[in-house]
Amino acid sequence: MLDVAVIENAAAAEAALDPIRAKLLAELREPASAATVAARMGLPRQKVNYHLRMLEGFGLLEVFAERRRGNVTERIMGATALSYVISPAALPGVAPDPSLERNRLSARWMLALAAKLVSDVGTLISGADKAQLRLATFAMDGEVTFASAADRAAFTAELAAGTAKLVEKYHSENATGGRKHRIVVALHPSVKTTPHITKSAGTPGLSKES
Repeated sequence: MLDVAVIENAAAAEAALDPIRAKLLAELREPASAATVAARMGLPRQKVNYHLRMLEGFGLLEVFAERRRGNVTERIMGATALSYVISPAALPGVAPDPSLERNRLSARWMLALAAKLVSDVGTLISGADKAQLRLATFAMDGEVTFASAADRAAFTAELAAGTAKLVEKYHSENATGGRKHRIVVALHPSVKTTPHITKSAGTPGLSKES
């Protein structure tokens, strides 16, 4: 089972987004039979079987084992991945296009870049899986707290200049056998987590828990 799988087919994306099928994918992170999953979800087995067949047809589920129960062969189904990402390639007509605007300070341009990143890496993963090859990638993720907007602007300028120097140092346009690699650098405010609100024990009113 993969950690993450990329859905590039529009029909597969539509199938996965159905609430019942999305729930089935989550339930089948641990392989189980249709009867077992139907009982967990409180749904008729026939209805579950219908959705399972559709998900299997798009390669989102697979058969892990088969076992005989009387005159019936019971299939043990499981999701092909722990989680799924829908690529913008599934919506080719309206997928974000970062080439339409190149304002490095635009949050929407950043979003378009992120969408292209998901699309490109999804395509590369699919190709690497079919060829049974390892895909060479690198990513960083972290947080930095700025004391002021001026510090943030200075950091951004240094980051851009430092990245440009690295590109200039290692870029070989005419290298024999060389392969182009894409660089995406992003900086955005961290998303604030919404405090969970609960009633305080023994006291009236509400309190916030972090």
